[in-house]
Amino acid sequence: MKNRLRFIFLSFMTGVALLAASCSTQTAPAKKSAATTKTGDSINGQTIRVMAYNIHHCNPPSKPEYIDIEAIANTIRTQNPDLVALQEVDVHTNRSGAYNQAEEIAKQLNMYYYFGKAIDYGGGEYGVAILSRYPLSEKQVHRLPTQAETKGEPRIVATVKVTLPGGKEIRFGSTHLDAQKTPVNRELQINEIENIASGEKLPFVIAGDFNASPEFEVIRQLDTHFTRTCQTCAPTIPVNNPNKAIDFIAFRPAGKFRVKSHQVINEKYASDHLPVVADMEVQP
Repeated sequence: MKNRLRFIFLSFMTGVALLAASCSTQTAPAKKSAATTKTGDSINGQTIRVMAYNIHHCNPPSKPEYIDIEAIANTIRTQNPDLVALQEVDVHTNRSGAYNQAEEIAKQLNMYYYFGKAIDYGGGEYGVAILSRYPLSEKQVHRLPTQAETKGEPRIVATVKVTLPGGKEIRFGSTHLDAQKTPVNRELQINEIENIASGEKLPFVIAGDFNASPEFEVIRQLDTHFTRTCQTCAPTIPVNNPNKAIDFIAFRPAGKFRVKSHQVINEKYASDHLPVVADMEVQP
């Protein structure tokens, strides 16, 4: 009897041990990485937050001749974007000091950057820039046309290839169209942007200051080839009592992105434009 009881007891304890071992080998829930907890990211890492911001060469309108790079960087940091299209960026100019503003902002935000020169200005350069949380390649400046007799300021669109988490690639562009009252240059320039886009194989997001509101032909032309992240768009200028939307984010083809949100940020100090932010899901 003793041996039988001992056998039953040992069999019982062996079963308990085997059950415990089985439970201990079950996979624990995976922890989210830092990348998936960011405001603009979805679980699969394919939602991007895009920002368009005319930074007025980092000069707060309320403080003439004062340069506040940190205020621009803080505005961007608060929104935690993945991609940023900047306009009115100074590099080593007399009015802004010995700074590459694109580089300085990127350093403060720990982002990649690309500056595209539109013109020589004040002993340095002036143009647009791109900031990115993800690696950049195929960086390029495309010159946009200006009708000679208008003596309009030369304009560009800067484009890059962005490699997103998981290897998905998109094209991203930053632009700033002509500011003259006559629309002729803006119309020429949007036509050239459409020509550039028509030869693009990657999904393409463009953002910037188009110096035209939606009721004008320039934006109607934009809408024929791109989809804006807003249709009834909140105004972006002036920062005090804004009444006109001229800063936009747009994409093509329409089926490659889904707009999750679009907002104009009510930041009145850092620049003479309000920044625009959109969350966009990149479709497979």
